[in-house]
Amino acid sequence: MSADTPPKAQQPQPGHEHKMHPAPEYVPRFKGSGRLEDRIALITGGDSGIGRAVAIAMAREGADIAFVYLEEQRDADDTVQLIEAENKQALAIKGDIGDEAFCQDVVRRTVDTFGKLDILVNNAAEQHLRNRLEDISAEQLERTFRSNVFGYFYMTKAALPHLREGSSIINTTSITAYKGSAHLMDYSATRGAIVSFTRSLSQAVVDRGIRVNGVAPGPIWTPLVASSYPAEGIESFGKNTPMGRAGQPREVAPCYVFLASEDSSYMTGQVLHPNGGTVVGG
Repeated sequence: MSADTPPKAQQPQPGHEHKMHPAPEYVPRFKGSGRLEDRIALITGGDSGIGRAVAIAMAREGADIAFVYLEEQRDADDTVQLIEAENKQALAIKGDIGDEAFCQDVVRRTVDTFGKLDILVNNAAEQHLRNRLEDISAEQLERTFRSNVFGYFYMTKAALPHLREGSSIINTTSITAYKGSAHLMDYSATRGAIVSFTRSLSQAVVDRGIRVNGVAPGPIWTPLVASSYPAEGIESFGKNTPMGRAGQPREVAPCYVFLASEDSSYMTGQVLHPNGGTVVGG
């Protein structure tokens, strides 16, 4: 977002990209070079934000895309059109990844439609700002872990029988897994769990030739942020990074393309950090 265009807060979660001002930047800067030609990618939370940018970037590199969205119909329809504009096929599937049966159905529909599955991007997540631990209800804690941890386990469990040598799993975690966050304690805990899940799963499937890596974005201008923070928080969002600004989804998406492609063939169990210059361990 430009320095002279203040962001506006919006409606409650899950957030709608078409209502954001300014709009996130999701179109890739690069021309496609066929790095993912004839691949099939499944992306959770692919209707908007980072997921949308990843879907378009992978489509530009030659992949057909299935993606999951919770309820944001217009955003999902827009993403389908954006994928098709890259001359690739798109399959949008509505539902909640916190339901294991739904995750099994998603994978089944993806394989039925495209004939195979090569890339899984676990990306969908939710967060709720709370200033005190005492303010995090049991219901919120369970819901955040169900979306941000259980959903990753469920989708990966359903996808693994269809993945083969050369396949790639990419998990979205967060800078908060490394730095923590006083206002996102439950969310940060889920992102730390995903770092551990990524490292553990990478060891469990390396003998199958399947690589598992992660991406830990810093402050990125997405519907999740716009629907989580109050107006005063939105105004300063990202300004505490060394670069002094929030990132855009299209600045994160190339990490996923790299990890999905053979360019990263000697990497597994690793996490990339597109975060505006903050140095973190791991």
